[in-house]
Amino acid sequence: MFISAQTDQRDYNNELRYQNKAINALKNEIEQLRSKIKKTESRERSTASRISSLDEEIALTSRLVQSLKREEKKTRSRITQLKEDLLKNENELEILRVRYEQRVVNSYLKGRITDLERVFSSTTWRQAMYRTHYLKIISDIEKKMTKQIEKLLIGISQQKLELEAALRENLILKRDKEKQVSSYRNMRINREQELSRIRFDKKAMALYVNEKEAGLKQLENIIKKILEDRARFEREERIRQQQQALKTKSFSALKGRLPWPANGRIIAKFGRQWNPKLKTTTENPGIDIKGQPGSAIRAIIGGVVTTITYIRGYGTTIIIDHGGGFYTVYSHVTNIQINVDSEVRNGDVIAYMGDSGSINGSKLHFEIWGKGQKLNPELWLSKK
Repeated sequence: MFISAQTDQRDYNNELRYQNKAINALKNEIEQLRSKIKKTESRERSTASRISSLDEEIALTSRLVQSLKREEKKTRSRITQLKEDLLKNENELEILRVRYEQRVVNSYLKGRITDLERVFSSTTWRQAMYRTHYLKIISDIEKKMTKQIEKLLIGISQQKLELEAALRENLILKRDKEKQVSSYRNMRINREQELSRIRFDKKAMALYVNEKEAGLKQLENIIKKILEDRARFEREERIRQQQQALKTKSFSALKGRLPWPANGRIIAKFGRQWNPKLKTTTENPGIDIKGQPGSAIRAIIGGVVTTITYIRGYGTTIIIDHGGGFYTVYSHVTNIQINVDSEVRNGDVIAYMGDSGSINGSKLHFEIWGKGQKLNPELWLSKK
């Protein structure tokens, strides 16, 4: 039992180190962004630029809150497990203590004689041999029982120290989460104020479209780096093994039959789009799906998550590698449920619909890339 508890403790500590590293990385990213915003505050900044910076900070803070929630949940689970282990070990210790006490009392009541007297009082040598062997077994049992008691006492002491540390950790996480949630709410209020300026200002809207075009170039560079990344070969093998284990087809074999990533209606199609307000044409590398705020966004097929990042004009974005040179992109998402390098299956909820990077409310911007080319998602998804 104690060995099992030690193994669980090692697993928990490894997971804790990983989560703390991820939380600290997000905190550093937020600090760097705030420093960058502060440096540019002295210069003239457009409404579009301000809202993009706000969106990025909101997206990072949202991810941090989610990480803190997951960490708090894991810590609470660990606290519950520690309390259960403590109770089991204390019960086991009590059973051993009672058994040991009974042995001492029985020996006293029966008038304990020396082990040597027991052996020499035997009527035959055979009986003497049996008694010698029996006494050795009894002695071994007592030694084993003593060691068990000592081990349990040490284990209980360690578990109590760990429980105290876990309770302190949980309190810190709770305070940090509350602080971040408060900061998130204030940023959302500021965002709404900036949004109202953009919606009624043609010049601000034009600058926002420019931000989105810059974001498109950023996304293209990310995809390019993913395609050149040596890690793609290892991902290819993982995806191939996943397909074999689940008996699923490859991405290329499912054209026109892939499930939709979210419920809703298409409000912007793939390709060139006319903007009647600005009287300009822009390029849409995917499709935009309007849906209920907070509705689930799902992976359309199995794969490995390569990227979770913020892209100007597109907000929080997830990129999944599906093998064979095929990738899917999910933007404007919130409440991310997966991590970079984690494997996903067809239908897994990866995030929820939000308005990160969007000035038109909650929606999902969805893209499919194949062999480095942008593909029309409507040709690959099943007909509704």
